[in-house]
Formats: sequence, C-alpha cells, structure tokens
Amino acid sequence: MDAKVTWKGKLAFEAIADTGRTIMLDSSADPNGLGPAPMELIAMSMAGCTAMDVISIMEKKKQDVTDFDVLLHADRAEEHPKVFTRVEMVYEVTGHAIDESAVVRAIELSVQKYCPAHAMLSQVFPVSQRYVIFEDEGNGARRQVAEGTYVAE
Repeated sequence: MDAKVTWKGKLAFEAIADTGRTIMLDSSADPNGLGPAPMELIAMSMAGCTAMDVISIMEKKKQDVTDFDVLLHADRAEEHPKVFTRVEMVYEVTGHAIDESAVVRAIELSVQKYCPAHAMLSQVFPVSQRYVIFEDEGNGARRQVAEGTYVAE
C-alpha cells in the first residue's frame, strides 16, 4: 500500500492512496479546516474498520439492524507527541429482535480476526469494547434492551 500527501497551504494537505481515493487533512487547531487532523483520522479509521466488520457479520447472521454506530473515545497523553493512551469503543446496535450473542460474536470476530486497525493499534494502547442494543420502536424511537462489555478470552 502506498500513500502520498501534497501540501495545499497553511496546514492543509491532500492525501491520496494508491487506489486513487483522496481525502483532505488539516490541522485540528483550525476550526475552518478542510478535513480531519491526522489523529482524528486514526480514531475514525479504527471505528470505521470495526464498524464495517460488525455490520457485515450482523447482516450475514440475518440480524434486522436498522441503525448502527460505533462511538470511539480516545484518551491522549498530556505531553507531545500526545499519543493515544487508551481507547474505548461503544457499539450501538438498533433493530428488531437483535440477538445479543450475535452482537458479541460480531465484535469478537472483528477485534480478534478481521480489523487490521484494531490489531495494530491495540498493540500500542489498551482498547476496550462495550455494546448497547436497542429495540427499534419506529418513528426514530428506540428502547434499550441489553448492554454489556466484550472481554477477549
């Protein structure tokens, strides 16, 4: 895999991957920036990687998911280079009659087998996972039916 960043002025860069896909990067200090800062992109990539795995697995398990989010909170060191020191991910699954064991298994497969971002970054800092399952009651209403913590065995 190859990537290239090209300076676009101030602290803005256009990043391009060898697939030809592009994204703008910018300083997190600039509220009018053209894109996410590099550390924001790492957090989004980690959440996105596991989210793609989990939703794919849930679909294969024929779970009726109507909404799905992965919330990621990263603690950062006080001193430069202000690396991530700990990450917590919360998987919020909304649907109809969602099987809690299917959610747990999907998270397990993602974090232990499929998500390269998690596999790489969890070697550098601790990562924890929680999940919350909601029953979709229609018209945007939902009711929490389960929650738990995924713990690798």
